[in-house]
Formats: sequence, structure tokens, C-alpha cells
Amino acid sequence: MARAVTQQRKIINTTAAWGIGLLIFFPILWTILTSFKTEATAIADPPVFLAFDWTLENYSAVMERSNYARFLWNSIIIAGGSTILGIIVAVPAAWSMAFVPSKRTKDILLWMLSTKMLPAVGVLYPIYLICIKLGVLDSRGALVIILMLMNLPIIVWMLYTYFKEIPGEILEAARMDGATLKEEILYILTPMAIPGIASTLLLNFILAWNEAFWTLNLTAAKAAPLTAFIASYSSPEGLFFAKLSAASTMAIAPILILGWFSQKQLVSGLTFGAVK
Repeated sequence: MARAVTQQRKIINTTAAWGIGLLIFFPILWTILTSFKTEATAIADPPVFLAFDWTLENYSAVMERSNYARFLWNSIIIAGGSTILGIIVAVPAAWSMAFVPSKRTKDILLWMLSTKMLPAVGVLYPIYLICIKLGVLDSRGALVIILMLMNLPIIVWMLYTYFKEIPGEILEAARMDGATLKEEILYILTPMAIPGIASTLLLNFILAWNEAFWTLNLTAAKAAPLTAFIASYSSPEGLFFAKLSAASTMAIAPILILGWFSQKQLVSGLTFGAVK
């Protein structure tokens, strides 16, 4: 039988959940608030939370100085392209590991995960030289492939976990009805794993969107995404906190909007994995 929960316990749990949520969100909230301050107010000591003269001059300065739309479009292409390409590669790989495992499957999964332990700077030099040799330095295509490869272990692991929860008898029934391998993946497996795929898409899109190391080192002007756009407001003269916060707010706004519209798919995906 389900354990009864008292009203007092519900209030405590709700308050604790909201407190933790606000604590996690506070840095983002502070960045948004700082973007509406003047530079003098932004560095005031003690800090000013809400009692300040709100201004939009930082956003005007950012828009005048930089072509925000170009940086935004680069971020969408790089993050979206790497995520979609990763899903295309990872779905067959995760399917084979989940439903046609070999005695080396677990070793391969652990090896893939171990590649994430390698510091990115350890492979920067060879990848940089390869990009120069191939003539793809400062190109969106190169970043799409590189970020896809960097995040591929996470994509495979997540999809593998979701696929393992699908009963193999369903796929066997489809094979008995004459379904080909392609039809099995497209029409049987993929629809059943939509919550997991949606969660994987969202997580890896965010990882690619926030990637700064590779975008700062492999781009200059043409393919620079929003991470480079934000970094441009850090100069030898110092940090312009208000303008930097405005640029950061403009960079995270698409992700906040995406998260808002995708919360149902994310929650359903996580619930699917947890319940199973």
C-alpha cells in the first residue's frame, strides 16, 4: 500500500524543491538582472539586487557592436547539426548493442565512455592541424562533425539505456511478420523510444550549444557561434559586466525558450526510463 504523506510533509518537500530550484537558477537570474544595469551599478559594492535604474543600453550596445543574428544562426546550425548527425549514427549503434550484443559489448561501451575522460586540450593540436590541412578551419561543417564525435558516447549510452528497456519480444514479433531491419528500427523501435530520443536530443543540443573550448579555438569569424560572441566581451581592458551579461542573456534565451517548450517531452522521457 502507498504510504500516506501528511500535509506538513508536502509543504516541506515543496519548499525544499523550490529552494533548490531557485538556488540553481540564481546565477542565471543574476546575469539577467545585471544585463539591465549600468556598468557602474553592475560592479557596485555591496551588490544591488532590484533597486536600480533599469536600462536597455547594454542590449543596444551589443546589437550595434555585433551581428547577433549571424552568431545565433551559427549556433543553431552547429548544435542542431551535430545533434541530428549524432542521433543518425547512434541509433543503429545503440540498437545493435541492445538487441544483438556480443561478449565485447560492455567493453566497447566502457571504452566509449572512457574517451570522455580525455581532456579536450589533449587532442586540440592534432585536430587543429587536421582542420588546417583539410581547409576546414573556421567552418561550421568541421564543428558539426567534431562536436558530434565528442558527444557521441553520451548519445549512444543514453539510447542504449532506453533501448534495453524495450521488450525484445516485440521486435521478434515484428521479424516474424516479415519486417526488415530498416522497418524494425524506423517503425517499431523508434516510435517506442521517442521519449528517450527526445531527452537525448535536448541534452546533447544543450551540450553542443554551450560548447566553448572547440568553438573558441577552431573559429575566427565565419563560423563563430554565440559562445564566441560572449567571449568577445572579455577584453584586455577588463570585463564589461553589464554588456557581458546582456550578451549572455541573449545567448541563453533560445535555450530557455527551447527548454520551456520541451519540458513535457523531457519529463516523459525521464519518467519512462525511471519507471522501467
